[in-house]
Formats: sequence, structure tokens, C-alpha cells
Amino acid sequence: MSRWEPNTRERLLDAALDLFGERGYDTVTVAEIAERAGLTKRTFFRHFSDKREVLFAGQDELSRIFAEAIADAPASATPIEAVAAALKAGAAPFGPQRRDRARQVQSVVAGYRDLRERALLKRATLRAAVADALLARGVPDPTAGLAAEIGSLAFTTGFDRWVAPGSEREFADLVREAFDELLAATATLG
Repeated sequence: MSRWEPNTRERLLDAALDLFGERGYDTVTVAEIAERAGLTKRTFFRHFSDKREVLFAGQDELSRIFAEAIADAPASATPIEAVAAALKAGAAPFGPQRRDRARQVQSVVAGYRDLRERALLKRATLRAAVADALLARGVPDPTAGLAAEIGSLAFTTGFDRWVAPGSEREFADLVREAFDELLAATATLG
């Protein structure tokens, strides 16, 4: 095996998803994932801390995208407008080519309690990144936390609709739709 291979992370994810689909998550080892990808176990650990993290790759990048979009929002933007900018920026990487892979990941995660718990932690981490970015803009709590919660729920709802069987709509449209629905719902709270 060569020392450098292009698309290493993607190859590891594809190999893991193939193996998880064939044999189930619990029975697959890191060594088998690396071998299927044509890489070494050492290379695997350069990219992921364990096999679970293969399924949650990109969380740090998404947190960064959200935070940067909020920081770059115009100074006149309201907290919810800054969150809308973050959602728009965060939706950009979710093109149609990623939908099948996202569906595979969702299928694996849905079958294992510890993976569902990890998914919840991922959502909490993204929500915290948004809240922290809003706080850095001078938005006080609990406003920052509430706006982050609405943004997180819109992102999650849009994602769930995007990976649903038969869905062909664009991710960005689904997130924006969920965001608008949540804003409308908050107006009816009293």
C-alpha cells in the first residue's frame, strides 16, 4: 500500500458502510474497514478515533461553517437572521451526491442505541457552536440559546426530510422550509 492515498476519508467511510450493511455494525472491526478500503489500520486512526466516528465525520467542519457564517452575518442581522445565514452555509455541502451515503449512515445509526446517543451528542455540539457564535456577537442568553435551538431543530428536521425514502428535494430547501415552519410556530405560542 502506498503512503498517500487520495480520498482516504471517503474510502474509509465507503468501506465501513459496505461492511456495516453486509454484517452489521457490531461485528465489523477497524482492521476490516481499513483492509476493505485498501489502507492500513494506522491510516484509519490518523483520520478517526474509532469506527463509530466514521459515521459522524464532518461534525467539526459543520460547526466551523455555522460559526463563521454567524460571525460574518451583517452587524444589523437579528439573532434569527444570523442563524438563517448559518443554516444556509451549513446546507451547502449536502448536495444530491451525498444523499445515498447519508441514508446509509442513518440506517446504521438507527439500529444501535450507542450510535443514536452519539448522534444526539453531535446535535448538541452543533447547537452549542451556534449558541457560542451568537454569544460572541453579543447576543445575550437565553436569546442565543433559543435561537440556536431553533436552528438546530430546523437543521435536524430538514436533514430527516432529506434522507427520507423517496425524497428528492434539495437539502437547503428542506432546511429553509423547516426553519420557516418553526418561526411560524413560535408566533403562535402566545
